[in-house]
Amino acid sequence: MQKNLISTLALTTALISLSGCSSIESYIPEGGFFPGVHKIDVQQGNLITQEMVNKLKPGMTRSQVRYIMGSPIVTDTFTQNRWDYFYSLKPGYGELEQKRLTLYFEDDKLVQMDGDYRPQPQADTTAEPQ
Repeated sequence: MQKNLISTLALTTALISLSGCSSIESYIPEGGFFPGVHKIDVQQGNLITQEMVNKLKPGMTRSQVRYIMGSPIVTDTFTQNRWDYFYSLKPGYGELEQKRLTLYFEDDKLVQMDGDYRPQPQADTTAEPQ
């Protein structure tokens, strides 16, 4: 009887001790230092750069857009005139960064862009210096 009681107490103590391990991240200082633990950066989706968005022009065909941007992350069979690009970066010790870009087509031509990126005007490099 006493042997079962000791075994039960030992098992209960072990389970209670291990249940605290799930919340150990709350004890890590702001700098993210915890000896022996390395967190990796996690990237998901399509990498979108401002240079890529600057190359997009209204009237481009789907194949031209795919050449610049790559394949969209979401292809919806119900709305084939809409392409969604999504990028997410979760650094090991930092804030989550998410960017999205939605492209709309009519008659297989690019007509509209929506999301976190906007095309920026290009500097005119053909003009001669004065």
